[in-house]
Amino acid sequence: MGKEVILLDVQTSPFAMRVKIALAEKGVEFESKEEDLSNKSPLLLEMNPVNKQVPVLIHKGRPICESLIIVQYIDEIWNHKSPLLPSDPHQRAHARFWATYADKIYTTGRSFWTSEGKSEETTKDLLECFKTLEGELGDKPYFGDKTMNIVDISLIPFSSFFYTLEKFGNFSMKAECPKLVAWANRCMQKESVSKSLCDPYKTDEAVLQIRKKHGIK
Repeated sequence: MGKEVILLDVQTSPFAMRVKIALAEKGVEFESKEEDLSNKSPLLLEMNPVNKQVPVLIHKGRPICESLIIVQYIDEIWNHKSPLLPSDPHQRAHARFWATYADKIYTTGRSFWTSEGKSEETTKDLLECFKTLEGELGDKPYFGDKTMNIVDISLIPFSSFFYTLEKFGNFSMKAECPKLVAWANRCMQKESVSKSLCDPYKTDEAVLQIRKKHGIK
């Protein structure tokens, strides 16, 4: 099974983390191949010739690209346990909307990676995203209510970046979004999550390296 399922991976990629969590939730064994994005492998270029990015799931020799598409594929192929999407069409569409919305954390927060100083506008936009997600979570233990679903899987990898985002944005997640922090801690109690996420200090180091490449200290 391990060789039947291969993940082209970067340890600090939140998008690859999504795939690893989904596979773990389903109990699917896989082989992880770490990529160096500054020197992309022939396999990555062959399997994802359009975007040339991770993650790429290779199942029985055929590639599936883009993290949320991969998570949905995993849910459809390994449908024997731990459903990641609701069966009701409206609820499924609702979950897909919020899973996609979670990407705003990355697209907004990455401004800190490539800009000098602390941007108040970026911090404001980022906190607005977090608070919007916290509002959707409400008093539920998970976005999927009693169990994790695709929204939880989409968002939880960004908790590995909380430390870095707080540092550059000069804010406290615990003070600003306590329910979201409690949710993240709850998710981390699951082995599928804790073993799939990257250590926050490693992600921070990766961000510092990106800033260095842009000539930012």
